[in-house]
Amino acid sequence: MNTTSASRADSATQNTAAAKVLVWDAPVRVFHWLMVLSFAGAYLTAESERWRLAHVTLGYTMAALVLFRLVWGLIGTRHARFASFVRGPATVKRYLAALLRGKPEHYTGHNPAGALAIIALLGAALIVTAAGWATYNELGGEWLEELHEAAANAMLALVGVHVGGVVVSSLLHKENLVGAMISGRKKTRPGDAIKRAWRGVAALLLAGVLGFWWWQWQQAPAAGNADQTATQVQRHASNTTKDA
Repeated sequence: MNTTSASRADSATQNTAAAKVLVWDAPVRVFHWLMVLSFAGAYLTAESERWRLAHVTLGYTMAALVLFRLVWGLIGTRHARFASFVRGPATVKRYLAALLRGKPEHYTGHNPAGALAIIALLGAALIVTAAGWATYNELGGEWLEELHEAAANAMLALVGVHVGGVVVSSLLHKENLVGAMISGRKKTRPGDAIKRAWRGVAALLLAGVLGFWWWQWQQAPAAGNADQTATQVQRHASNTTKDA
């Protein structure tokens, strides 16, 4: 595995020799799109009792994905490691100032602003899922439910900022960052490429998520049984009221 940790800004001279090379490994890409799918699905099903199981399942999936990303951020490939893209406040401030001037530095991996958004999103996801788990298991009061909802809305806002940043960066750098997160390839120096895509790890991650979803689906009560149970509960409540 490539152990180089630095993700340096490219100079104009270096960019003249740029070529499309593999930058994002397969586990990072699979994590990214599963996270997008899970958060979108969980957010859209949050207010529906009918889709409660789907909401909970996607929430648990988010938690597992974040844990995977934290581990992969320590042992993954060059540009996936936190050490390669998490930078101090001064670097973030300098990058944002250059971005406002329309001349931001180009980074092979995540730029300083993007790194900040990623860390914030991972943290928000942990708060959302922890508060959601506690609420679902009735371990706390109303404040946990409010925290869960507030954290989810904050995460949605962070997603909006992240998407806006991707669009701006794509336009300024004249590169398709969304396409890069699909293909794994970016236009940069050949020396900044990673050696392996680690597709086996990505396949295991995807299989684990799909297997969990299938298991949850199998545990779900049949629609007919659920309706019958609800009817029985309603009849019991009606009879109790009459007797009273």
